[in-house]
Formats: sequence, structure tokens, C-alpha cells
Amino acid sequence: MSAVEIVDLVVRYGELVAVAGVSFTAEHGAVTAVLGPNGAGKTTTIETCEGYRRPTSGSVRVLGLDPATEQARLSERMGVMLQEGGVYPSARVRDTVRHYCALYDRGVAADDLVAAVGLQERAAATWRRLSGGEQQRLSLALALAARPDVAFLDEPTAGVDVHGRDTIRSIVRRLADAGCAVVLATHELDEAERLADRVIIFDHGQVVADGTLDELRRGHDEIRFRSADGIDLEDLVRSTGLVATATGNGEYVVSSATDPHALARLTAWLGDRGLPLVDLRAGAQRLEDVFRRLTSGGDDG
Repeated sequence: MSAVEIVDLVVRYGELVAVAGVSFTAEHGAVTAVLGPNGAGKTTTIETCEGYRRPTSGSVRVLGLDPATEQARLSERMGVMLQEGGVYPSARVRDTVRHYCALYDRGVAADDLVAAVGLQERAAATWRRLSGGEQQRLSLALALAARPDVAFLDEPTAGVDVHGRDTIRSIVRRLADAGCAVVLATHELDEAERLADRVIIFDHGQVVADGTLDELRRGHDEIRFRSADGIDLEDLVRSTGLVATATGNGEYVVSSATDPHALARLTAWLGDRGLPLVDLRAGAQRLEDVFRRLTSGGDDG
């Protein structure tokens, strides 16, 4: 049985259809990244999984339970990391983590958890005295206090510095490797590319892509290179048959099978014209390019 099972989920706010027939699953021992423009319906879907919103129609099961009617039972096994708030401003780091560990009573040591998220030197600080990145680390610690079987993490590295991001990503990966089903909502496509075993992309209240990174990229190879600004792209296609698009700052993308012959024609053309080759990458599209191809943006939601 999948950890999260969503079938034909519809959520309405009056006349507004926020989620329009969404179906997907999230598995134990895997990181499922949920992506989408603002207003695409991903946050509403995750809040329904957490039991904070009720579906208009459709079915949602998390660990075999209905979040709308069995949230008390589900919360004992579920970790939730909100993007903002949820902690009293004067609450201190160590005291708050200890309180959560005692509530869940799942054998998690509070001091170990504080150290794991890198807050041992800030253990006596209050929530209001923490930086945005430190608040994110504390929110993650509180989600882990449940030793969860399923964890919903909303923008876990927002506002976190580079080293903090590495720490959080390592924790998330270990959490999944230990068997937890991690559902990660993020706008950081690089983060999803690093962590996700499976990617769900929302747009306009619907799922427009569901698969592994390799599956989403399949059939969309490209050559990406940097050279001088304003190179003669018409001459490039006449001479090599390669159609390139300028993306700005001297970067160009060629939608092409990434075979050695195409690369050889490109580099020879640049060399013959005395043009620099600053960077060269060939292979499947980046997740960012897949995302742009499948979505069209929107407003908050």
C-alpha cells in the first residue's frame, strides 16, 4: 500500500476550483517532490493530506487513514513542516523540541534532534530571535520529533544558507532511506533535482506530470553552451544544421540529440570563427526546463 493515495481529488472554495481531479501516490522510502507555479493547487492538496482542509470530492488516504476524519490517529505518525509560523514567539529552541518529543513519545532525544539540525549553539534562543533559516531548521526538527512514517515538508530550505541547505537535504535523504514517505513541496527546482525520487508537477489545479526525473526528461535532449553574446545563429544552422536559441548572458541551447557528431560540428564551427567556448553541457533537459515547458504560472495558492 502506498503511504499517500489521492484519487480524483477536487477542492472548491465557493466558485473557485483550486484542485480539479488530482490523482497521485507517494511511496514509503522515497522523496516525492510536489512542484508547481503559485496558485497551481499543490498547497491545497498537501493541506488536504494533512487534514487541514476537507475535500469537496474524491478520496485521500494517508497511511491508510482518512485525514479529514482520522487526523488524531494520523498525527501520531505524521510529521508536518509549515513554511511559516506555528511556534510561539517567546518559545525557546530546546524547550520547544523537548515539548514536541514528549508529546509524540516516539523515543526521539530532543538534544540529538537540536544537534542534527545544527541549532545546538542557539538552543536557548527564542523563536523571535532566530533568523529565517534558523526558524526553518527548528520547524524541521519539530516535524522529525514524531519519528514520522510520512512527512510533509513545505519549502524546508527557504531562507537557509548554503551549509544549512546541505544539512537539511542530508536529513531529508536519510529520513526517506529509513523508510519514511517524504512529500516535499518546493519552489527550489535544484533542490527537487537533487533529492526527488519522483516528481509531481501541478498546473491550474491539475497534475500535468508524474514520474521520475529520467521519465520527465525523456525525449528532450539538449546541448547547452556559453560563448560570446550575439553569435550568428543563422550561420550556425546553415553550416551545421544545429538550431540554437539564445537564453541570455551568452548562453545558448540547441535542442538536439546529444551525439558526438553534433558536438563536434558545434565546437568546430566555434573554433573556425574564433569564438570562445566557456561552458558546454549535453544531455537531458534540466528540471527547470521541463517545468517551464509544462507550466504557465499563476497566482498564490
